[in-house]
Amino acid sequence: MTEVRLARWSADDLALLQQLNAPEVRAHTGGPETDEQVLARHERYLHGPGPRSGHMFTVGLPDGTKVGSVGYWEREWRGEPVYEMGWAVLPAYQGRGLASAAVRALIAEAAAHGDRRHAHAYPAVDHPASNAVCRKAGFTLVGETEFEYPPGHLMRSNDWRIELTGKG
Repeated sequence: MTEVRLARWSADDLALLQQLNAPEVRAHTGGPETDEQVLARHERYLHGPGPRSGHMFTVGLPDGTKVGSVGYWEREWRGEPVYEMGWAVLPAYQGRGLASAAVRALIAEAAAHGDRRHAHAYPAVDHPASNAVCRKAGFTLVGETEFEYPPGHLMRSNDWRIELTGKG
C-alpha cells in the first residue's frame, strides 16, 4: 500500500498551495485562482478549523516531500451535518495512489474527530481520477447532483458518501 504522511497546514505551506493552483490541478474546480485568492485560502487554512477553513493537511511522502493537500470541513447536506472532503496532488505525483492513501488517512482523522456520521466528496462527473479516489478510499456513490463550486457556479458532480465512526 502507498505510504503518505498527513501534517497540519502551516505557514510554510504557501508555496505548495501556489503550486497546486496550476490549470491542470484546478481544471475541474473552476480553474486557477488569483494570487489574492490563494493567499486568502492559505490564511483560512492556517486559522482553521472553522466553517470555511476546516481541517487542512499537507500530503507528504515518507522522505518529507510535500506532494499535495487534503482536508475536511463542516457543512450541511440534505438536512444532515456532514464533513465535505477535498484533495489535490501535484501533477508530477499523480497516478501513484497518493490521493487515495491520503483520503483514507483523512477518513481516519475525521472519524477520530467523532462528531459527524458521514463524510461526502463531490468530484465532477467528468473527473475520472477523483471519482476513482472515492472508490478506492471506500466511499459509496449516492448519485449525481448539482453542486455549487466555486461559489456562484453550479457543476455536475457525483455525491460520494462514507460512514464515519462517532456520533451523528
